[in-house]
Amino acid sequence: MRKLPATRSVRQIHTVDIIVYPGFKAMEAVGPMSVFEYANLHLQRRGEPAAYDVRIAAPQAGNVASDTLMSLTATKSLNTLALPDTALIVGARHIQHVLDQDTAIVPWVAAVNARIPRLASLCSGAFFLAAAGVLNGQRATTHWSVAATLQQQYPLVQVDSDAIFVRCGHIWTSAGVTAGIDLALALVEEDYGRELALEVATEMVVYLKRPGGQSQFSSHLLTERTVKPGIRDIQAWVQEHLQSPLTVSQLAEKAMMSERNFSRVFHRETGLSPQQFIELCRFERATQLLSDLQLPIKTITAMAGFSDETQMRRVFQKKLGITPKLYRERFATTGLI
Repeated sequence: MRKLPATRSVRQIHTVDIIVYPGFKAMEAVGPMSVFEYANLHLQRRGEPAAYDVRIAAPQAGNVASDTLMSLTATKSLNTLALPDTALIVGARHIQHVLDQDTAIVPWVAAVNARIPRLASLCSGAFFLAAAGVLNGQRATTHWSVAATLQQQYPLVQVDSDAIFVRCGHIWTSAGVTAGIDLALALVEEDYGRELALEVATEMVVYLKRPGGQSQFSSHLLTERTVKPGIRDIQAWVQEHLQSPLTVSQLAEKAMMSERNFSRVFHRETGLSPQQFIELCRFERATQLLSDLQLPIKTITAMAGFSDETQMRRVFQKKLGITPKLYRERFATTGLI
């Protein structure tokens, strides 16, 4: 029977192994490590005992060089006996090279998968799980830049290239670099509740749940990344006219293209449909306006270009899982927006 992770009603120490190897991505190890340490700090401020015992593990104990000037000291070598409650395997810039050299992590994953309470990969660390066969038939994510490679090499894995993180049973996978923080916050929330996770997110000045997925870059960044000048001009025009009714046919006419060709070219340039881009711009405008506590929700709805409050609420629920009012209460009052 699988051991269940600690809950708020069972205040036992929760062991976490962050698994590294030569060339690992430093931020992917340090980010989650900081989340768990801040969780301990906030519990101690309440007069409660620490929740997490975090260790660095590696195929061999000792100093392990990262992809930066920083090294981490692994105090634990991988074995199949002393298993943690949670294991997080970080990614690497050159994951295929690491996999070609690996003789310990993939076999370890295959051996412990059925016995470890929670197993997670960060970024391209998903390749270790896929190579061990534990992702077969399951939905998983990784960094967008290697998602297609993961799908090609391991066709039995249901790769979601847009998700920030994915949970399937006891297995969690996350997107690149800072998404490890998102995943770690979700683990803290599962273990000890939303209040503690939100305190940690506030301390670290990050979202408890960030807007959208990997493809939901800032609309301004999307505009800067667009190569075709005509499409870039349309994007800028949309951002300046959000309060106006915007249709694909109207944008196509401004671009002097047929509606079908415009939609095809726009998606090729931005990765989004015109409707998705308009929605993203209005969503971002609304999040900015919500920081002004004096503005009524109805006014923000109109200024962002939504047809009514119901539409704006629906977009916020889709992207964040919360209402605009709750978004304002949660983030505007803490200074995160």
